[in-house]
Amino acid sequence: MKSEPPALLLSGNGTIHMTPFLLQATNLVSRTDTSSDYLPIAIQLLFAGAFVFLVLGVTHLLGPKRNTDEKLKNFESGIESVGNARQPMAIKYFLIAILFVLFDVEVIFFYPYAVNFRELGWNGYAAVLLFVAFFLIGFIYIIKKGALQWED
Repeated sequence: MKSEPPALLLSGNGTIHMTPFLLQATNLVSRTDTSSDYLPIAIQLLFAGAFVFLVLGVTHLLGPKRNTDEKLKNFESGIESVGNARQPMAIKYFLIAILFVLFDVEVIFFYPYAVNFRELGWNGYAAVLLFVAFFLIGFIYIIKKGALQWED
């Protein structure tokens, strides 16, 4: 039985030579990967998809079909709808939501700096100050434009 060579070899002149023992792990596998190795995964995906369509089809065929006026009436969270759904809606709701997502995502970028601030040094500190400056300029801009004022 052949023994594995050591990872580090020390030569007579004091230099250390590293043997590529990780590359020898490929000799343990006698065959190469083929597409037939993925056949069980493909069969499982086919069975899963067939099961989904079978269950949806059976419930559609066997489920009750009693459409009454009460069931077909639109409602939102149990509250009856009032007025036309096509009437204009204030854009403030969407603007506030987009601004929240924008600034929330920007705050997430502070986490990598907080974890690695010692390794980043002064260059990292300057980059974060620049990032905060852009962040504050954008925040001041939306305040001056009145984007965060709820009332008109």
